[in-house]
Amino acid sequence: YCLFVFSRLIFGTLYPAYYSYKAVKSKDIKEYVKWMMYWIIFALFTTAETFTDIFLCWFPFYYELKIAFVAWLLSPYTKGSSLLYRKFVHPTLSSKEKEIDDCLIQAKDRSYDALVHFGKRGLNVAATAAVMAASKGQGALSERLRSFSMQDLSTIRGDSSSSVPPAVTVRTSSKQSYPKPSRSASEGTGSSGKC
Repeated sequence: YCLFVFSRLIFGTLYPAYYSYKAVKSKDIKEYVKWMMYWIIFALFTTAETFTDIFLCWFPFYYELKIAFVAWLLSPYTKGSSLLYRKFVHPTLSSKEKEIDDCLIQAKDRSYDALVHFGKRGLNVAATAAVMAASKGQGALSERLRSFSMQDLSTIRGDSSSSVPPAVTVRTSSKQSYPKPSRSASEGTGSSGKC
């Protein structure tokens, strides 16, 4: 299995990608067409392989056959990808092109509608959760903000943050206000700022 993955990576993907780059660089139309046919066939092979791996992986020489198939697709002598494209893929896609386009347009519209619908629902859920969290935590939040703002004010006035212990909060909502002890008084007595 590891040999198959490595071979497919090198010969099925990197080698054609490099030659596709060269075709783009040289602007050779024949090379464009050749490599576009390869990539279409390789995409179909990869899609089919996803399902066949589930059911046929027990088959003897299954991975070796897949390596041989990729080599056959790439070979300039067999022109496997060109042969498959011209005999099967192009006629099938040409006959079903309108139906495929209609299905893709409908799927695109549905996915856009679903995205808008779920986006609106997600925003509503997030907004409701934010309002509930804010209403439940409003008291604690406002108290926390008051504590921080009083601490910031004392820092701006030139007081050091060590003079106001973190556990002490000043309540501004009470009608009686107590004067704060001065810095020198609290340092001289060694008290923690109680009146």
